[in-house]
Amino acid sequence: METRQFGPTGREVSVIGLGCWQFGGDWGDVSDSQALDVLSTAVESGVTLIDTADCYGDGHSEDLIGQFLTSIGGAENNGLTVITKMGRLANPHVAEAYNYENFVRWLDRSRKLLRMDTLHAVQLHCPPTSVYCDNEVFDWLDRLVDEQFIEHYSVSVETCEEALTALNHNIASIQIICNVLRRKPLEQVLPAAKAKGVAIIARVPLASGILSGKFNESTTFSPDDHRTYNRFGEAFDMGETFSGVPYEQGLEAGREMVRIAESLPGNPTAAQLALRWLIDQDGVTTIIPGASRPEQARLNAEAADFAPLSGETLAELEAIYDQFAAPYVADKW
Repeated sequence: METRQFGPTGREVSVIGLGCWQFGGDWGDVSDSQALDVLSTAVESGVTLIDTADCYGDGHSEDLIGQFLTSIGGAENNGLTVITKMGRLANPHVAEAYNYENFVRWLDRSRKLLRMDTLHAVQLHCPPTSVYCDNEVFDWLDRLVDEQFIEHYSVSVETCEEALTALNHNIASIQIICNVLRRKPLEQVLPAAKAKGVAIIARVPLASGILSGKFNESTTFSPDDHRTYNRFGEAFDMGETFSGVPYEQGLEAGREMVRIAESLPGNPTAAQLALRWLIDQDGVTTIIPGASRPEQARLNAEAADFAPLSGETLAELEAIYDQFAAPYVADKW
């Protein structure tokens, strides 16, 4: 699989990574054995970047990844980069919670669960916006690098404005929602990050799966799946669920993705088309689709094998955004 430089870290990571939110819940039922099989299949398929967070299943996702790393002899021996996030365990989730003492406590827990003495990178997990302007927060992160809790630190953001503010600090990467239905980061964030040598991690690349074209008006999700309980932002930012696009509009977009994919050489799936579009965006370093089954992980990785998309196809995908997403997302995030 193609690899790209992961910002200033000196690491090379696969263009398709693996997001592991689903191992901690919020995506329906994924058993521990399924999760471990997904990790194994992803790595066998060329994935070298694994992304998780301390709040996914209150540490369960990190623990499963730690079990997997132990079973294969560790991340370093297998050329893997493992990154996590911290901050969302704070209750209440306020700017004041982002302090050195909490950082140490959160990181000690993550290091234990992941079975790693020094974490490759930790990301501030969509903190309150004011945190990005707090120089003391980043001084503490520098101290944690010196103390070998972490090798690097990064941010996971909700908005383009937060991403641009974070670039004023010594970050390694920015994780941001970017997909066929969320194009705003292409305008300023990706060029600015590239100019500073900061990696871009594109999350929610399939818009919570709706770009796969596999859902319809009769599709139901379990009550504990965020696609049921957070469609209107009831639990957290609504942009994390279906990328903030109304479900009905997303279904139409998914059908168009299937139509376009069927017209392309090599017979990509609609999901692979969506991932290939992201790979082709200048400034994207890696993409972190989730997978609840090994076959999904394999197919996601194979998106990197397809040729870059033609200008005609890119225009068709832009039309999907203009018709089904722009009226709902263009002035947000």
